[in-house]
Amino acid sequence: FNDFFFSYGFPKNQNVTHNSSLYKKPFLESFEETPLLVAVLTYMGYGILTIFGYLRDFLRHWNIEKCHVAREREEQKDFVPLYQDFENFYTRNLYMRIRDNWNRPICSVPGAKMDLVERVSRDYNWTFEHTGKVVKDVINMGSYNYLGFAENTGTCADAAIEATQAYGVGVGSSRCEMGNLDIHEEMEQLVARFLGVESSMTFGMGFATNSMNIPALTGKGCLILSDELNHASLVLGARLSGSTIRVFKHNNMQSLEKLLRDAIVHGQPRTHRPWKKILIVVEGIYSMEGSIVRLPEVIALKKRYKAYLYLDEAHSIGALGPNGRGVVDYFGLDPKDVDIMMGTFTKSFGAAGGYIGGKKELIDYLRRHSHSALYATSMSPPVAQQIITSMKIIMGEDGTTLGADRLRQLSENTTYFRRKLREMGFIIYGNDDSPVVPMMLYMPAKIGAFGREMLKRNIGTVVVGFPATPIIESRARFCVSAAHTREMLDTVTLTISQTVESEKRSGGR
Repeated sequence: FNDFFFSYGFPKNQNVTHNSSLYKKPFLESFEETPLLVAVLTYMGYGILTIFGYLRDFLRHWNIEKCHVAREREEQKDFVPLYQDFENFYTRNLYMRIRDNWNRPICSVPGAKMDLVERVSRDYNWTFEHTGKVVKDVINMGSYNYLGFAENTGTCADAAIEATQAYGVGVGSSRCEMGNLDIHEEMEQLVARFLGVESSMTFGMGFATNSMNIPALTGKGCLILSDELNHASLVLGARLSGSTIRVFKHNNMQSLEKLLRDAIVHGQPRTHRPWKKILIVVEGIYSMEGSIVRLPEVIALKKRYKAYLYLDEAHSIGALGPNGRGVVDYFGLDPKDVDIMMGTFTKSFGAAGGYIGGKKELIDYLRRHSHSALYATSMSPPVAQQIITSMKIIMGEDGTTLGADRLRQLSENTTYFRRKLREMGFIIYGNDDSPVVPMMLYMPAKIGAFGREMLKRNIGTVVVGFPATPIIESRARFCVSAAHTREMLDTVTLTISQTVESEKRSGGR
């Protein structure tokens, strides 16, 4: 398997910085081109699956094969379809074959190890049955538990229990009515101090933090410049805003600068009036690529062309930087250079929800105009307490070095795990400092086989394919945690090697 990749592969493509004077240390990211033979075989695999899919659809149409999919009634044939034709075809004929790799029920804390509910399918993944058994002590390489705060014992858990006893679990109101608790205000003041900004605002859902606040910031007559690999929440927020959207190539500063120049030179379509606002939207760490935004260059372009910058730090906050304060801290930049700092509490803090930080005027405006602030129920008090306690630990305000120790452990684990996989000959994407580690699988048959074989060996992984990735770039995605021990990571790398050897002997099944 490894030899196959490298025998037909192209040289590694190291994305070297375009303006190295803006960086205080080397910034290299690896994105090797898909080997030509692998690409051809991958397309052939999808082609064969498609042919057999149409054959099975033909058999289902004539009731030769039972169809498990809900279909429209005859009287609904003229209605607008709920799904596009190919989307529905892909779901029932390709995705269904490997559906057992997703939505696995977990019955424990999703920490470094977890317990899974065992399930089986007797109709080729159309339905599942629980066997009543539990798969114990599965090494968890899929959860975004970067700093290991997903735990049910310790300081954070104790504080959350006390908050539950004091406030209850639910608030039953929005922040602007009866749902504004003192614990919420304490949390927002702490977040602002942690980020190094004037003010901050928190929300109960990370996805809604993007999708409901971008429409409050831009509208008709505004231009959004979005990285092509931005998260779905950013894409949805941009579309809901009614702004004009233009997409630049991933982390490509020449592509971004060209769009900025064209926007300023030509203005709005037809009228050629200047844009009311130009908003650049990027992420700190891209969750499918493991890449880190070229923030020093983005800020330089933003200043040069008088644009605004929206930075989504969902995966980078807590996971990057010497103080765990995200990609801004990682590059040693001034938080004031980022106009809108967004992030979530679902990864490094072991909680839920999101935040937006920036100038006081910005936050005051959002409190009055954000749909998420006006209509959404307030964050649950124990969740807010989990955020406060974990953030104070990261900042060292708990009187211990636990936060610094976890940050250091995450960095060491990330470097070690990436190095081990490269030494074994696998194609790894992303930045060396990113705890998101995509390992390329390419072929559709390997997506399901890899996930199943890893679980047989008590390793829980996330496998990803089209449409979440380009069709020839299916991958396994590992998320490294400070809670992982060196022995766990050695077990994972050894298991990956054994799984690949098993796949090689069986011909990919």
